[in-house]
Amino acid sequence: MKAIKSVIFAALMAVAVLMTPVSADAQVKFGIKAGAAINDLKFNENFFSKENRAGFTGGVMLEFTVPVIGVGFDASALYVHRTVNFENTEGYNELTEEQRDALGRDYIDIPINLKYKLSLPGIGSVVKPFVTTGPSFAFLVSKKEVNDFVKNKSCDISWNFGFGVELFSHVQVAASYGLGLNNTIEFFGDYEGKNIEGKNRYWTVTAAYLF
Repeated sequence: MKAIKSVIFAALMAVAVLMTPVSADAQVKFGIKAGAAINDLKFNENFFSKENRAGFTGGVMLEFTVPVIGVGFDASALYVHRTVNFENTEGYNELTEEQRDALGRDYIDIPINLKYKLSLPGIGSVVKPFVTTGPSFAFLVSKKEVNDFVKNKSCDISWNFGFGVELFSHVQVAASYGLGLNNTIEFFGDYEGKNIEGKNRYWTVTAAYLF
């Protein structure tokens, strides 16, 4: 809980900085973003044999950058579909294909990142690498109670680390890795009397166009 409070505080500080008045030279861009979300689940017990599956994500983003020094923030509002297969798991193997598809989780994800862009001499207007890091708050919009042995949590809080490249000042291609900070899924039933919980671990690869 202490870690989650720290993440929320960091997010509020980021929003406060974004709302701070800046010079007229500051660059603010709005754009659209889409890509793939490859989900993994880290369980507190080694009960499951799982196969990672690629989901998808898409939405809008806002970027604020201070010229010359290349430091800024970006924030997005994204729809994310995450899913995973469980092999040789009691209960899962008895589900129909439709029920297995229902194990996919749908979120509205709001990542807020500190971003640093590296301006390369001579080609900075064409190619500009960048790195990002910051919290992400994903709110469940699909069913919380999936079936009689799986329960999804309402909110998934993660910390992301990413990198990418900006092309011609408008196109951004990026990849990030997210570390789940709270439990996002729970399995209950006869698992030797143990409570099985999982945290998200995921790669996200996106392309964005900024206006």
